Amino acid sequence: MNILWFSHLVPYPQTGPGVLQRSYHLVRELARAHRVHLLAFVQGKIVRDLLGDLDAGLATARQHLEEYCERVEFLPIPAEQKRLGRQMLAIRSLLGGHPYSIRWLQTERARRLLAGWSSGIDFDVVHFDTLSLAPYRRLFSHGAATLDHHNIESSMMLRRARMEPQPLRRLYFWQEGVRLRRFEQQMCPAFDLNITCSAVDTQRLRAVVPGVRVEEVPNGVDISYFRPDEGSEEPLSLVFAGNMSWYPNAAAMLFFAERVWPALKREVPQLQMNVVGGDPPARLKAIAKSDASFNVHGFVPDVRPYLHRSAVYVCPIMDGGGTKLKILDALATGKPIVAHPVACEGIEVVDGKHVLFAREPEEFVAQIVALLNSPERRRQMAHNGRALAESTYSYHAIGQKLIAEFERCSALHAQTRKSA
Repeated sequence: MNILWFSHLVPYPQTGPGVLQRSYHLVRELARAHRVHLLAFVQGKIVRDLLGDLDAGLATARQHLEEYCERVEFLPIPAEQKRLGRQMLAIRSLLGGHPYSIRWLQTERARRLLAGWSSGIDFDVVHFDTLSLAPYRRLFSHGAATLDHHNIESSMMLRRARMEPQPLRRLYFWQEGVRLRRFEQQMCPAFDLNITCSAVDTQRLRAVVPGVRVEEVPNGVDISYFRPDEGSEEPLSLVFAGNMSWYPNAAAMLFFAERVWPALKREVPQLQMNVVGGDPPARLKAIAKSDASFNVHGFVPDVRPYLHRSAVYVCPIMDGGGTKLKILDALATGKPIVAHPVACEGIEVVDGKHVLFAREPEEFVAQIVALLNSPERRRQMAHNGRALAESTYSYHAIGQKLIAEFERCSALHAQTRKSA
């Protein structure tokens, strides 16, 4: 089959943020079985963070992706090329039309390029890798069309509104969530298949768009890249890894630093905390400056050494949607985890077996201290987590599921057109 993979980011390298890891591995698995044509928008900050220079990074990404894709093209994002471009677009979005989350990737250059590809290549499947790309659906009248929901965007935005204490920001998030919900109701039925990352998100999407066709293709982890290294463990070390530009990560670490860490330090004075991820907020950096045992490292090219050194992975994320690939990375690395239940939504972990759940600050303190005091329990949870990652979340198995869904979707679409 000819498959067009239309992406909101350049899916390279595989060590990037969770959504990038998912796209990279699924594109690679698809390309083992079918001809994949890749068109991707360039989120410049992600490229620079991961690869340094933008132009050199894109050249490296293109060279790598062309090893298994038939064709690779990158597109700029106009709002990123102007000073205050995103802020101005957000203001214009309030005045009508699509919400900001949909408008930011709409460009005439992309429409012309896609129209040319559509007329020149007979695509069996056109895959839109996020809701923000859905307006381009009308450019393709032939072939099946699939839409990936890394999160259910309206549900995530409305939950963010409920948790936002500042009134004007709360109002902005609420109106964005309401408009996203209307957009999902309008656009999702136009696709032959909607893809979610978990059963939780499937339920959320069906609640928003009853009767829409949905299948789950879960997030995964590269189990050969993320592996245990027991010899590196420091028994009084904690870790969290996640890009701080994503608001649930930043909010989680501020909650931990301000409401959990002081009590935890009173229980275990020699404890060390390592927070890894680009764009840490000023409040978090200020805490690190005043406390030598609370380390904020910012972006690092390889998170594995920090995972290997930790005795416990903490994940107090209580917002956002989809599934958190950082949890899968920790499981594959054999790290016992203390997490808020929201952080584990859509992942088949069992409380007490693969993870210890905590909601309130005192629960986080009690669960972390209990694990630090029990090396045997840490070893057992590490074993259980690695086994779960291997059996359920390897990208090869997940890629095979996606291939089967695309093949089924294409066959059904062809059959429907033939009988019409």
